[in-house]
Amino acid sequence: MYSVTINKEKFKVEKKDDRFVVNGNPMDWDLRQIGDRSYHLIKDQKCYKLELVHVDSQGKTVTVKLNNKPVQIEIKDRFDLLLEKLGMTTAASNPVSNIKAPMPGLILEINVRAGDVIQKGDQLLVLEAMKMENVIKANGDGEVKEVLASPGSSVEKNQVLIIFK
Repeated sequence: MYSVTINKEKFKVEKKDDRFVVNGNPMDWDLRQIGDRSYHLIKDQKCYKLELVHVDSQGKTVTVKLNNKPVQIEIKDRFDLLLEKLGMTTAASNPVSNIKAPMPGLILEINVRAGDVIQKGDQLLVLEAMKMENVIKANGDGEVKEVLASPGSSVEKNQVLIIFK
């Protein structure tokens, strides 16, 4: 069983045989890949264009565009749910460390500045790499000490972009 949160709305998702069951109801849809990161979805006789924007496997989140509208999806598996039930979540606010560029690219926007207090999951900046926008989020709580990059600047992999106190 999984808990899936889509734009702050929670769903209970299970996989039975080859089908997904959402909140106890079988999911009838037709999903076809039409490009490297794009899909065509038909559900309830309506067509949707689905584009995969970003996957954060560590944070267990996926960002997609559904008919060009951004959608944030958070996925918790049975182990995450068990740890949460036992009160043992890792979201117990680990202090954030410096943020480094995960890949070479171009800084499109920076959403924080020195002195800002951030929480885990806050959007810090947007990095364009390989024609894709990658949202870089905080992996813990902290206070921004210094921002070393600026919009429009090119960065290399592992370059420090933001320093925290």
